[in-house]
Amino acid sequence: MSVEVSRKSPDRLDLALGATVRVRRRAIGMSQESLAEQCGISFQQIQKYENGLNRISFSRLVQIARALGCRVADLIDVLDTSGVEAASYNDVLRQTRTAGALELLDAFERLPKEARASLLDLMRSLTATEASRA
Repeated sequence: MSVEVSRKSPDRLDLALGATVRVRRRAIGMSQESLAEQCGISFQQIQKYENGLNRISFSRLVQIARALGCRVADLIDVLDTSGVEAASYNDVLRQTRTAGALELLDAFERLPKEARASLLDLMRSLTATEASRA
């Protein structure tokens, strides 16, 4: 008799909620350790929530929202959208999971407008070069 182990991937809503928590936490400059401490849990648990590996219970979501200085609705509003808007937001959240993406956005935001335009031109030329090699 063989036993099949189910390795179900995280639900897209759990992934989106976790990513929203991560974006909010990083936007206010809070570490996973600090958020975990305020919620009375380990930072590893925060990592699991942010990666969508563990679901966030409602009571924990309330704790997290309070620790982040926002309302629960601020964290779940995006989950209540439909169609193209939701898909677009989910793409952005997925992209923010890339190592360094949020730091890059933070630095980009602080650049003068002209420098941002130059950097975008550079990135477009680099990615066009990479695409043509493939």
